[in-house]
Amino acid sequence: MQNKTEVVIVGGGTAGWITAYGLSKHLAKFLNITLIESDQIGTVGVGEATIPSMKVFHRLVGIDEQEFMRETQATFKLGISLENWGNIDDKYIHSFGTIGQGSWISEFHEYWLEANDQGFGGSLDDYCLELKAAKENKFALSVNKNPLLYAYHLNATAYAKYLRKKSERLGVKRVEGRISDIRKCSQTGDIVSLHLDNGRVIKGDFFIDCSGFRGLLIGETLGVEYLDWSHWLRSNRAIAVQTELNSPPVPYTRAISHSAGWQWQIPLQSRMGNGIIYCDKYLSDEDAKKTLFDNLPGEPRSEPNMLRFSTGRRKKFWHKNCVAVGLSSGFLEPLESTSIHLVTTSVIRLMRLFPFAGKGNNKELEEEYNSQTLNEMESVRDFVILHYKLTQRSDSEYWNDYRTMDVPDSLSHRLEIFRKHGYTSSDGLFHVPSWIQVMLGQGLYPERHHRASGILPPAGLKEQMTKIKNHIDMSLKQMPSHEDFIKQYCAAPSQAVK
Repeated sequence: MQNKTEVVIVGGGTAGWITAYGLSKHLAKFLNITLIESDQIGTVGVGEATIPSMKVFHRLVGIDEQEFMRETQATFKLGISLENWGNIDDKYIHSFGTIGQGSWISEFHEYWLEANDQGFGGSLDDYCLELKAAKENKFALSVNKNPLLYAYHLNATAYAKYLRKKSERLGVKRVEGRISDIRKCSQTGDIVSLHLDNGRVIKGDFFIDCSGFRGLLIGETLGVEYLDWSHWLRSNRAIAVQTELNSPPVPYTRAISHSAGWQWQIPLQSRMGNGIIYCDKYLSDEDAKKTLFDNLPGEPRSEPNMLRFSTGRRKKFWHKNCVAVGLSSGFLEPLESTSIHLVTTSVIRLMRLFPFAGKGNNKELEEEYNSQTLNEMESVRDFVILHYKLTQRSDSEYWNDYRTMDVPDSLSHRLEIFRKHGYTSSDGLFHVPSWIQVMLGQGLYPERHHRASGILPPAGLKEQMTKIKNHIDMSLKQMPSHEDFIKQYCAAPSQAVK
């Protein structure tokens, strides 16, 4: 049998242990995996909100949902409440659910627009079960055998520890230490070995950089350029703090915009995760901290954690014998909770394209990995920019600059075709309902919509839409509260019902 490939992961935290567990779960027969981390180096640990793709990853790697939720104090998430984004005091929910029922030729929002032209139809919110359940603080895995689309709020530090235990059971070797030197092959430029400050040398065939913003391997060692996207996404600072939970956890994340940034609130079973994202050009660190603390929902339980970052990406995510995963590969602010998603899809992509061909024979795999990762990051980037570009706020320089800025051509085209014709399409991670909820939620209504939405006579259209709405209302009545569901399904030990 061919010798196993020696894989070395640099950095623990969420990215490192997701990578270790994913690879060891499915490729342990072919790999020896070593993960290097130091207890002296802290992790970011604030990526506590997720999107439904995390369920896909968990299913692929065999993680039991109830066990995972108990271990990480997790709650359920049906969407994101976006507050003050279109204008001050505006609020809408970007839910994960399907909206209504469209056809192959027209999306549901076009039928809804036609209904509104006819004088009926009501709120688009009425046609999405996940959205209405979020508003009423209800939850269920499924209703009448119809599964809901949901994600999680979780303790990221506890999640990394949970995955570490599972990874070590599968044979992953954790090495404690700080890296003091990195050796490369003089002929190929590939990384050969990592030298620790305790004198230990770790050799490898393939290296995975999970070292965070520093990019120790991909950036400092291999010199892969970091491409700055801050002309589109200007925030470069964050402050995170935990608070007491003073009310039952809601099944959604809150993203509350301020005059020069936005604040998040992420409810776990026993505490609230909070933070503020801002740009120091428009708001000082002290004023940002004051804004955050003036709007906390409970008493602080931790010291504030200050983070500095630059939005952007690596020019290449896989270079030579190194792949960057997580923050070392790039950063997009967590407005739509995509941080952990980008880690899990990177790991799945790497498992599918893992280089077993030997040194120097992986050019095509590298190019494919980089192409797929770039497409995904640009798609997420455009969706995040969408929230800023569509603001109608004019109360500060921050919002004026965002409202009037140029956007990537891909997003400009999407906005223009929707504005003129009511058309949008799924794009990678975010499907039509997501784009529609944000565009309509922030006041972008099309000038016209597809004529096929008027095929049914008004009475027939009204009947069909009433059926959808009534079915959702009946399903909603069958759902327990989010708090009650957690207590009976996945209460963490400190929350367990006696």
